[in-house]
Amino acid sequence: MIRRILRKQKIKNANFFVEPDEIFLDSKNLQNFDRQQFEGRIEKPISKKNIIAIGSFFFLFLIIFSARLIYLQINKGESYLNRSENNVLEKQIIFSDRGIIYDRNKKELAWNKKDENFITPIRSYLTLGFSHILGYVSYPTQDKSGNYWQSEFIGKDGLEKQYDALLKGENGSKIVEIDARKVIHSENIVNTPKRGADLITTIDSRIQTELFSLIKNFATTFSFSGGAGILININNGEILASTSYPEYDSEILSLGNDTTKINSYLTDKRKVFLDRTISGLYTPGSIVKPFFAIGALTEGIINPTKKILSTGSISIPNPYFPGQETVFKDWKAHGWVDMREAIAVSSDVYFYEIGGGFDGQEGLGIVNLEKYAKLFGIGEKTGLDLPDEKEGVIPSPEWKIKNFNGEVWRIGDTYHTAIGQYGFQVTPMEMARAVSALANYGTLITPHYILGDLEKEQQILKIDLKKEYFDVAHEGMRQSVLAGTSGLLNVSYVKVAAKTGTAQVGISKNKVNSWVIGFFPYDNPKYAFAVMMEAGPSSNQTGASYIMRQLFDWMSINTSEHLQ
Repeated sequence: MIRRILRKQKIKNANFFVEPDEIFLDSKNLQNFDRQQFEGRIEKPISKKNIIAIGSFFFLFLIIFSARLIYLQINKGESYLNRSENNVLEKQIIFSDRGIIYDRNKKELAWNKKDENFITPIRSYLTLGFSHILGYVSYPTQDKSGNYWQSEFIGKDGLEKQYDALLKGENGSKIVEIDARKVIHSENIVNTPKRGADLITTIDSRIQTELFSLIKNFATTFSFSGGAGILININNGEILASTSYPEYDSEILSLGNDTTKINSYLTDKRKVFLDRTISGLYTPGSIVKPFFAIGALTEGIINPTKKILSTGSISIPNPYFPGQETVFKDWKAHGWVDMREAIAVSSDVYFYEIGGGFDGQEGLGIVNLEKYAKLFGIGEKTGLDLPDEKEGVIPSPEWKIKNFNGEVWRIGDTYHTAIGQYGFQVTPMEMARAVSALANYGTLITPHYILGDLEKEQQILKIDLKKEYFDVAHEGMRQSVLAGTSGLLNVSYVKVAAKTGTAQVGISKNKVNSWVIGFFPYDNPKYAFAVMMEAGPSSNQTGASYIMRQLFDWMSINTSEHLQ
């Protein structure tokens, strides 16, 4: 204990020498110096000026806050209380913009526009000639209380209906504070609306517009009740034009306000709502002959150079009146014709004989007629991307039993089927697809209206027949243009192959459907066409090929790239 005390006293009295570097340490000499914690720095006390400044700032803020609180609670308290009791919070819809529909050149076909009289955008459409492709929409609809029982645009026809899920987008919403007078005091967006996707179609709006105008003018001038026209790429199924006359106004139907006009559509005997390109069923007449010619060559019942005599008709025993004959007329006496010439001049006698057989010439028979028609997609839906497509009808014994009270099939029924008459019915789109397969040597494409990724979904079928049989049909259709029934299409700026058809319709056979199908350029086919004019007077001598001639003349000036 004594020793410890003496030691402490000794230390206390000791005279220690302190080196300068022990007082002013260099931070570089210390290995574990934490600079983030301000080690090694000389600290200075906060000045009184700074303390006073900071304090003054907070004191001023407190005064302002207190003053505002007093103003809101005391001076304005009652008014805000009344507002809170009378105002309500509403959840309101923010309508999404519907996607725009364009043609292949990015020209708007269907778009949205603002109108001060509506709370929703107005859907606008390009006219004339596009209504059946584009369709129309149904607008969001409110009840008497202002509540929406339909909160979205809904596609009702055409592409608007087919691609409604892509076009419509997704509505958003917002919370709105509103008083009894419907004055909005505040609003906050809860969900941002998502715009619908745009569609780029295969349509060339220039050709579409012109083709519709030609069909409309022709129908008006020559007293046809309607018509349809199609132009399609034979290699990929892109539809450049597809129009039906008469048509409705898409904007009028969408708005639904013009009841007088809408009622006129409903009472129009010409069937304004019918898209004749895909839903109209028509007797085809002679345009089926090239397909049956290929069938006859494939079955080996005739060679293309064999000639058959057409004196204007053939006669067979009448099954109902023994001793009498039933006469099947040609539209004129053609003399001796081989297969190419028979296609070119459209000899009915030739196709009666190779269709049903006559006087030693074997015929395909009704089973094979149906087989080869269906092989080219005739009588079946094309599978294109529009709603309400119909499939055609190919007469058969079963069909006759069903539709004619059990009557049996007779050779005369086969004759009429071989020239596209009797109960034969097709859509213009079926025939456009069929002639495409003929032009491209057997590839049965799927027609479609949308460019891009959706285009890849189409199915392609192959018709496995000999190329030389297709060549015979091609040559016959080219002869039809050069020296046959399709002579109006013999133009200098593009080589065309075509086949016309005139089908008698109606109970008294005083009406006709006028057809023309074909493809171009002949040496390297790219496009096929089908035009049908419905129920015109049988006395009329001008047919559907006149429309295609006018369209070709117009294209040679305005869209010549499609003729190359």
